Order: sequence, then C-alpha cells, then structure tokens
Amino acid sequence: MTLPKKRVIFAQGDRADSVFFIQKGKVRLTVVSKVGKEATVGILSPGDFFGEGALAGQLLRMGFASTMTECQLMRIEKKAMITALHREHTFSDMFVAYLLQRNIRFEADLVDQLFNSSEKRLARILLLLAHFGKDGVPEDVVPKISQETLAEMVGTTRSRVSFFMNRFRKLGFIDYNGGLQVHSSLLNVVLHE
Repeated sequence: MTLPKKRVIFAQGDRADSVFFIQKGKVRLTVVSKVGKEATVGILSPGDFFGEGALAGQLLRMGFASTMTECQLMRIEKKAMITALHREHTFSDMFVAYLLQRNIRFEADLVDQLFNSSEKRLARILLLLAHFGKDGVPEDVVPKISQETLAEMVGTTRSRVSFFMNRFRKLGFIDYNGGLQVHSSLLNVVLHE
C-alpha cells in the first residue's frame, strides 16, 4: 500500500489483526494517555516491522502508527504472517533477529531515560534517527521533524531541545541544510560526561 504523508495507519484501540513492513518512508509510533498526553515512542524506517503485537495475542492496538513521509508499506494479515513464520525458516530467523534487536533498542532507551541527561538523550535520538556511522557522512534525519516531537522522544521540553539543538549546531555536530543533518562527531556528546 502507498500512503501519503501524515496519514494514520492504525489508531490506538483498533483491532490488532496484521503486521506491517516498511518498504519506503518513515513511520511514527505514538501513544496517548487517558488525559490526552501524547508521546512519540519510535520513528521507523525502511526495513522495519511494526504492529507485531498482533502475533503475541494483542487484540487491540496499544498506540497509533502514522506516516511522516509518503510511505510504501506491506500489510500482512496475522494468519498469513504466522504461516510464513512456520514455513519459511529463513524469514522466521530474520524476523526473530529483528525483534531481538528491537528489544535491545527498547532496553537501551529505558536505560538512557533513567540515567542520562536530556542533552545526551537528545544526542542519542538524533544519532539513531540519522542511522549514524555510515562512513562519517552527515545524513538527513527526517525532513522537518519538529522540536516538539524530539522533546516527546527525549522526555523534556521543547525549549530545552531548542537550547541543545542550537548548541549542537554551534559546535558543528548538526547542520540545517534543507533538512536536519547529523554528523558522527555528535557521538562525542553521548560517549563523554
């Protein structure tokens, strides 16, 4: 399926009856509390799966999934996914490895939230969004990602994100050239006290 930018793929409380695979584009995962507070829990890229809770007996979606850019997605019905996992061992191995990597990422996010400053958390989020480490070349993150969204992901205020982003720009860790670019030198913020 091809979806335009800012389209809801599924909503919190919808029936969990399928898994999605991103072929092209960026997807934002959010949750909303009973009092209406929204939190961004992830931004996914091509090669990522989401909605896999349906495979573990989740009856209703725990959050929202929406497109950040135009997306090409593969929607896989729960029954078809389970059949593929049982029959296709190579696919099953790849999917389990993906889930384990994602679990490791969630654990690292939790440790980051508990023990690191908001500046370090922002630096880590920017590096993850930019898929840092590819030949030291600055990479576009997400065109026009808002500081509000970054603040939700970091667990701080938009004004603090603005302060740190200005500081990172002055230090040459990031650039704004039609979109946000992140340099691998930002890793210094994450690695040092």
